[in-house]
Amino acid sequence: MSGLSVVIVGGLHVDARRAAVAQLLADVPDSVVLHHDLATATAGTVVRTIRDATGIVTAGETPLVNDCACCALREDLVPELLRLRDAGGTRMAIVELWDSVEPKAMAEVVTAGGLTLTGVITAVDPALVLPYLGNGDDLAERGLAAAPTDQRTVADTFARQLEYAPVLAVTESPEADEEDRELLAQLHPTARQVPIALGDPTDAPALTSPTAAEDLTVPPPRRRPLSPLSQAALAGFDVESAAAAQHPACALLPAEADAHGVATLVWHRRRPFHPERLYEALEDLTCAAARSRGRFWLADKPDVLLHWDAAGGALCVESAGPWLASLPDAAWDMVPPVRRAAAALDWHPEHGDCCQHLVFTSPALDRDGLEQLLESCLLTDAEYAAGRDAWKQLPPAFDTLLEV
Repeated sequence: MSGLSVVIVGGLHVDARRAAVAQLLADVPDSVVLHHDLATATAGTVVRTIRDATGIVTAGETPLVNDCACCALREDLVPELLRLRDAGGTRMAIVELWDSVEPKAMAEVVTAGGLTLTGVITAVDPALVLPYLGNGDDLAERGLAAAPTDQRTVADTFARQLEYAPVLAVTESPEADEEDRELLAQLHPTARQVPIALGDPTDAPALTSPTAAEDLTVPPPRRRPLSPLSQAALAGFDVESAAAAQHPACALLPAEADAHGVATLVWHRRRPFHPERLYEALEDLTCAAARSRGRFWLADKPDVLLHWDAAGGALCVESAGPWLASLPDAAWDMVPPVRRAAAALDWHPEHGDCCQHLVFTSPALDRDGLEQLLESCLLTDAEYAAGRDAWKQLPPAFDTLLEV
């Protein structure tokens, strides 16, 4: 390695996150950990610590920016990383995110600051995946809000932390069973899972030759090879690709699966939803699975790509801009290639990329019942045949959700 490598480690599973950070710190010489504790944000400050393998090197407070703890983190993090880089002598800076901070925003801040981000890791205890996905409590209720106006829930925050990172540091939890591990695998099938142990990684014996007292011809001790976690942390990270993989228009969604009591249903249709029937079914659809996400198409808003994001019994619906089919040809040159490629895969001669693409993942998933409910929300043959002008006259049931 040359220069300073920055690695982000996050996750609501605190013990798992700390174990992953300890492993990296013990594994890579001349590495440090930066951590901003947002627990004191209500008092108007954020506590920043920098530590190495021997303990805390520096500690200090930084004031809130715009009454936002995450804004303070952003304002303070990059200058500290640049200082470490310019001072030299530090090979890896591990940014340990506070509990509810999401890695996407911090990854983009680090990269925009001109630093080399080589890895983003979310630490996970597989036994806690389902309880956290099912927790609809507001972060504020759990003392985990990053700002007074933070309205996120435990479930949706955990889902985004989990699905953004290409590497998952997974603790070898004795409480986890096959269903827990299968749920984790189906939620993020493309992630590289790296097992880590809860405990002190420095307890592991170093790989060295016999001592000189035993053999006077012994060569110098060999440094312990990098662990799989450290190799993954230094493998490289592409912020643009990571953002595209989460964007509703081209998200890399899970595939069909069914194993160990956990199933993933991928529901793909060309016909638009009837707004009123879908709205009436929202509660049942949201509670049908531990996690559901994707993009969908409403008949009364045929040009708008809508994002579906549900966890913990709560659903977020928002506009993600226009379908490509609704844009003039001249506008296509301004669309990222990955978006055009995703649209090409879904292209239909009549409707272009307009479609339903929803994915539901859960233990004990009622696939048949879920499919029947979804089908009942589509336009009927007669409604579909009436055409787009008639569709646009349907009652706009989603205007409140979309704040239109």
